[in-house]
Amino acid sequence: MESQLKDLHSTHDDASAKDKPDSSSAADYHILELEKKFAAYVRNDVYGAMGRGELPLKEKFLLGVALVTLLPLRIIFGMTILVVYYLICRICTLFSAPNREEEQDDYAHLGGWRRAVIVRSGRFLSRSLLFVVGFYWINETRKDSTCTQGNSNNEGTHLSEEQENPGAIVSNHVSYLDILYHMSSSFPSFVAKRSVAKIPLVGLISKCLGCVYVQRESKSSDFKGVAGVVTDRVHEAHQNKSAPMMMLFPEGTTTNGDYLLPFKTGAFLAGAPVVPVILRYPYQRFSPAWDTITGVRHVVLLLCQFVNHMEVIHLPVYHPSQQEKDDPKQYANNVRRLMAAEGNLILSDIGLAEKRIYHAALNGNNSLPSVLHQKDD
Repeated sequence: MESQLKDLHSTHDDASAKDKPDSSSAADYHILELEKKFAAYVRNDVYGAMGRGELPLKEKFLLGVALVTLLPLRIIFGMTILVVYYLICRICTLFSAPNREEEQDDYAHLGGWRRAVIVRSGRFLSRSLLFVVGFYWINETRKDSTCTQGNSNNEGTHLSEEQENPGAIVSNHVSYLDILYHMSSSFPSFVAKRSVAKIPLVGLISKCLGCVYVQRESKSSDFKGVAGVVTDRVHEAHQNKSAPMMMLFPEGTTTNGDYLLPFKTGAFLAGAPVVPVILRYPYQRFSPAWDTITGVRHVVLLLCQFVNHMEVIHLPVYHPSQQEKDDPKQYANNVRRLMAAEGNLILSDIGLAEKRIYHAALNGNNSLPSVLHQKDD
């Protein structure tokens, strides 16, 4: 990362040296260079980088109308749905103790009518919330093994005579909206920051989902514990059809939706079959991708867009070969290549560290050294 920072500074210095009188030209050149290096995180919509671009008059008018009409209505309806589901979860978990094994805290293994109500109402209300946000219809495509481009090239197979249960769903990560879609589709368990469990309303819902909590910034051996919990959950879902399935975003962060970052191996350590799912968000004005934009600004602009679009491709269950089971990295890479081919996504070799560099650069060059120090600490 240090060498990347030096390259960024040297590029900026060279541009400034060539055209000292016009500092704005040097800054523009610097941004263009950054966008080439970090293309997976570049916003290409009307609102530009950080959602702060100069808007045309028509867009300003549409945004103004939406701010006083759509925004308050959607906030009211959205919060109503959230509160209703919280109350359902609260009633269903009354007099029930959460599972606290491995320092986790969840209600995912409740049985009987309680679990049925939590799952069915959760799926319905998640889809309702997407509708309120503007996703009035979702274009879903389900492919079989004969339609996949990578069928003959991957070592794993997509069909199995044994019809094994998948242990996890793996998806590209574009936005927090991905979570709502997967909740409405299959209601799986997610990996989340430990702080999510303490958020009002959302905390209890995440526990009912069976989220595996992790302290993302921790450098301790706690990560091994979380990886072990995830692997156990994947094994359990693979062996027990009634167990909640894990939903994992192996990229580890969000992109602008056109790229696929390197996969982490957490979803593949168990060697169980996985279900690849590809999400796309076509747009004309505002991109629902949560890449280089603050959370509050993104939510406001998203709610001000009259219609939002989502496309989903469900690939067949991917059954790993014995070689892939023995090598989780190879397993992850093969699934990643298949998803890139089927979703028409561009493979990128950058990750979260580069995303932080790009964010820091957009916020001003003076913050770049602090990013380096955070990485080294």
